[in-house]
Amino acid sequence: MRRVQRAEIVAEELERALPDPQVPLQHRDAFTLLVAVMLSARCTDARVNMVTPELFRVAPDAASLSQMKPGAVREIIATCGLADSKAEHLVQMARLLVEHYDGEVPRTFEQLEALPGVGHKTASVVMNQAFGFPAFPVDTHIFRLARRWGLSKAGSVEGVEADLKTLYPQERWGKLHLQIVLWGREFCPARGCNPECVICRRLNTHDS
Repeated sequence: MRRVQRAEIVAEELERALPDPQVPLQHRDAFTLLVAVMLSARCTDARVNMVTPELFRVAPDAASLSQMKPGAVREIIATCGLADSKAEHLVQMARLLVEHYDGEVPRTFEQLEALPGVGHKTASVVMNQAFGFPAFPVDTHIFRLARRWGLSKAGSVEGVEADLKTLYPQERWGKLHLQIVLWGREFCPARGCNPECVICRRLNTHDS
């Protein structure tokens, strides 16, 4: 089966099962989304959602976070992985927002990726989910599922992202990102797809 046919099956089943996917990280604006995504590295969204209410209570914006000591931030986010480096990056990021962007989150990939602790995936999530810019963030779920489903043979995140962007129109990228992530958690985890993964079943049927 050609890749484009596989892509159509994937999109069809995802749209049927998850027509209105929601961002799993709790946030209220671009700044809180940026913070939550930074915290989600090597940490579950559920864990992030447990610590951000207190963090956003004491630091609801860049100005307030920029005034905090990294140690105080670390106490709040201690149960997230890499808490020490994340606390340092969060405070540094907030200070740069205050110094260079009047406390607002910048709206370009270049500016976002120049912030401490912000990589391409984090920037892609913010650009798409906060600002509506076409982006296809590729996390571990999307990387493995794109390869498992035969949508990409690339061995890098960058390669998978490029392949997915050629298979789907720009207006679908952000929604598909959420759909694939949610599907991977529920039906097609890293240890292997479970019997309820209709996508794997359909693709395997066509291959047999």
